[in-house]
Amino acid sequence: MIGDFPPAALLILGALLVPFFKGNARNWYVIILPALAFYLISQLQPGSSWQIHFFGFDLTFLRVDKLSKVFGYIFTLNAFAAFIYSFYLKDSTQHMAALFYIGSALGVVFAGDMVSLYFFWEVMAVASTFLILARKTEKAQGSAMRYILVHIFGGLCLLAGLVIYINQTGSVDFNAMTDRNLGTYLILIGILVNAAAPPMHAWLPDSYPEATVTGGVILSAYTTKTAVYTLIRGFPGWEILIVIGCCMTIYGIIYALLENDMRRILAYSIINQVGFMVTGVGIGTMMSLNGAAAHAFCHIIYKALLWMSAGSVLYMTGKSKCTDLGGLYKTMPWTLIFGTIGALAISSVPATSGFTSKSLIIDGAIHEHLFWVWLILEIASAGVFLHAGIKFPYFVFFAKDKGLRPGETNKSMLIAMGFLAFLCIFLGVYPKPLYDILPYEVHYQAYTINHVVAQLQLLSLSALVFFLFLKLLKRTETISIDTDWFYRKGGRLFYYLMDKSLNGINRFANRVLAEGLAGFVGRISRRGPEIFTLGVLIPLWSVSGSKGEKLQGKIETARAALQTGTAPVGIGAALATVFLVIIFLLT
Repeated sequence: MIGDFPPAALLILGALLVPFFKGNARNWYVIILPALAFYLISQLQPGSSWQIHFFGFDLTFLRVDKLSKVFGYIFTLNAFAAFIYSFYLKDSTQHMAALFYIGSALGVVFAGDMVSLYFFWEVMAVASTFLILARKTEKAQGSAMRYILVHIFGGLCLLAGLVIYINQTGSVDFNAMTDRNLGTYLILIGILVNAAAPPMHAWLPDSYPEATVTGGVILSAYTTKTAVYTLIRGFPGWEILIVIGCCMTIYGIIYALLENDMRRILAYSIINQVGFMVTGVGIGTMMSLNGAAAHAFCHIIYKALLWMSAGSVLYMTGKSKCTDLGGLYKTMPWTLIFGTIGALAISSVPATSGFTSKSLIIDGAIHEHLFWVWLILEIASAGVFLHAGIKFPYFVFFAKDKGLRPGETNKSMLIAMGFLAFLCIFLGVYPKPLYDILPYEVHYQAYTINHVVAQLQLLSLSALVFFLFLKLLKRTETISIDTDWFYRKGGRLFYYLMDKSLNGINRFANRVLAEGLAGFVGRISRRGPEIFTLGVLIPLWSVSGSKGEKLQGKIETARAALQTGTAPVGIGAALATVFLVIIFLLT
């Protein structure tokens, strides 16, 4: 029945049929798939199904509750908009990779056990790599290699933790984890790698900006948010997540302010925004967990809108650095308008979706009397307006005119951006539909005088700081060194050490054993019979009176006969006799 069919299977199986469609039919096909998945999720009833027995464990591929459905809704909604945006694409490889990626993300969200979750987790890592490789540049290939290596490390941590956890508990069910031991901490580390938590975060700004125009939009939504989902499901109330989340909010701001590349600015902004969600999970109350889920929902919308805006600029100009852009408001007005709406939403301006979601997390910290957490989140909120709310649209669309006149982007891109811009405003003005699907009942009113006034004051101060320090914020052709420096350089050092040590051992072993000992044994085995025979015959010939040239002649004749295998029968009989005497003496 359609009421209990896994949404992940719809997209993954659908991806296999993409090559059979051509032209616009293929583009319509990939748009319809997430729309059907969205409808399918709306029909799912709470409970578990699609269970199989595997090596003594019950695996559940479809566990439905309010938490899984809210992430399922936004994953398919974003996919619908992303495929409209990519209607211009003629590359079936990107469509297939995207469907596998989105489908596996849905597989994680609806997995009821840790084994199937891990399976989809790894498929997600592999499929997303192809969205980076699809750009077909040298930088993209290097970035994709680092991307997959980091995710292999995270996947191994997750797998090791799952093995320990299952061995200790005897259960594969994926629920909130109360025990804090090696297994659960390894699981947490594996998830935090995908959440882009420092110090294992640099894969995100390293890879997402190198993806294709469409790939960047799709990548921005799923990997980090599936990590947020698994944290909400498995680690609510773990206090260490408060510390990690607060660090992420500040870290992302600092590097976003330093960046020159517009897509790297947005990549670091993801780290900042996910930090709010991780903090909400760490606080662990119903309000903060609702806030984490709501903010993930809204973040996917406005972040995809910002990536669409940046992608449209890249698509039309071929440029991504702020120092190469400016003055685009003259020829790309609609891209500017939609991008600005996304910038206002990420900055939590009242009447946008960011205001109605982020405030749940901040108020959750206030209700728990976490003053320092509240203060850091407020500072981070001001910083968001600096780097994403003002810096991104200012340096890309305004600033110094570089003489670029690309014209407006294509209609499918504008339609997708318009759709997401509408959602940003709709959920900002009327958040009830979002609040109704959150995991817990919402008793919260975002629009109070105190909330609105305080937020407007914060944003006004941020805007003032930006324009007062505009000269300092102007970017130059610089490179920001992040923690990926360690494994970029460390990887080369590791390769050098392994080459000199392990390959040195190989060379030594080859010289001593293969060329030395093996060669010696080979020579002995080839000349052994000759040496043994002559060693027996020479003394006998000498005793019998053969000397000088006569003895030398017999030796040469015997050596030639032995080498050609034509030795006289007498010699063989004599050797056999000597050999038997030796054996007799030894025994």
